[in-house]
Amino acid sequence: MKSNVNRRQFLAGATALSTLPYTATATPATPDLTARLGKVQLAPVEYPETEIWGYDGGVPGPEIRLRQGESLTRRLVNELPQPTSIHWHGLRIPNAMDGVPGMTQDAVAPGENYTYEFSPPDAGTYWYHSHNQSTEQVARGLYGLLIVDEVDPPDVDHDISVVIDDWRLTEHAAISDDFGAMHDWTHAGRMGNFVHSHLTPSLNQVKRNDRLRVRLVNVSTDRVMMIGLHGMVGAIVALDGMPLLAPKAADHAILGPAQRADFILDVTADLGDQALIAIHEGDEAFILSDFSVVGTNARVARGAISALPPNPLTPMAKVVDAREVKLHMEGGAMGGLRQGIWKGEEMSVQELVNNGQIWTFNGVAGLPETPLIELSQGEILRIPMRNDTAFPHAMHLHGHHFQEEMADGSLGPLRDTIMMDRGQEQTIVFRAENPGDWLLHCHMLSHQAAGMKTWLRVTA
Repeated sequence: MKSNVNRRQFLAGATALSTLPYTATATPATPDLTARLGKVQLAPVEYPETEIWGYDGGVPGPEIRLRQGESLTRRLVNELPQPTSIHWHGLRIPNAMDGVPGMTQDAVAPGENYTYEFSPPDAGTYWYHSHNQSTEQVARGLYGLLIVDEVDPPDVDHDISVVIDDWRLTEHAAISDDFGAMHDWTHAGRMGNFVHSHLTPSLNQVKRNDRLRVRLVNVSTDRVMMIGLHGMVGAIVALDGMPLLAPKAADHAILGPAQRADFILDVTADLGDQALIAIHEGDEAFILSDFSVVGTNARVARGAISALPPNPLTPMAKVVDAREVKLHMEGGAMGGLRQGIWKGEEMSVQELVNNGQIWTFNGVAGLPETPLIELSQGEILRIPMRNDTAFPHAMHLHGHHFQEEMADGSLGPLRDTIMMDRGQEQTIVFRAENPGDWLLHCHMLSHQAAGMKTWLRVTA
């Protein structure tokens, strides 16, 4: 990957990118997660602190870490001025714990609380975030990581979680409150002017030949990011929490909103040089995090990178006896949409816009009253999807992981979120093993708010 890597500082313009490391006092994970206001120094010190909404008042919220098979209990306490909820993104957990207001629970009102309790079956990199008014609440900082460690984790010198976000800040470093801007909703979404990363644990020095596990997580509301790794060589070993059957050599990952990639990397930068994590924009790259190389690890020969231990959910090798339901995406600016159905009523485009809706699945804007399909537990579903819009979309399925079906019938790795480019057709398949009502929506949260969501029902 060839790019001019530089250290552009914070600018208040509409397209500026920052490379500042984020520092804040760590908040220990406790049985309570309190959604409340807080202040953090996002911009350089010459700017004021930024008021955010965060779990335990920080951003990201506390990293929750447990061993595969252990149970997790957290009580959400809402001290915000809006109702809220927590969605545990990518986890195959009971439907009642999925955190979707109006579908799996009521939104938690200000001053109220709600307890989540489940045992994640799969090791991997996951995250949690608000699923109520999420275009605003996630943009204000309501998210954190949930790491489920393997019983037998890989041998590495450092295991680093890298949360990457895209903020839209004013010239005074305040979060811009234009969350419902129709231009954003009808185009590529809410693009920020300040991209930053937060590392857990904080790390600024490594040794040559150190082996790192780097967990990249894109928590932005709408931005697709290309993240490059410089001064390190290695492979992707997991996507969206699920291990690959074999490591895939790579020096970068393209992550849509909500997507994750786990790398195993060996530091190759020379002594006195730096290993870098950077975001790539066109022919340039902007540093998100850097590690000074200050010594040499005595363990020079680390050997080949091995695959991670498999999870209970393993990829299907082929599709047999699948049911099928199609998903057709239309709308948005330059999308050619002429009419659609919202809340059971057929409307013109202008009427849809007046109701804050401009994207449709199969001609329906917003959450329909009936499911896209109803399945019995254990059935395999194939969903051919066609993106007849002018913009990409990050399609996320709750409660399950799926695989992309290729033209030759082969199946890709397990994912919970897949990117679809404009004009693209893709087919996903999965076994409906988790009973309940599950959302399928675009994780460009502006697009979801403006119509791109539907749901599936799986009956036991």
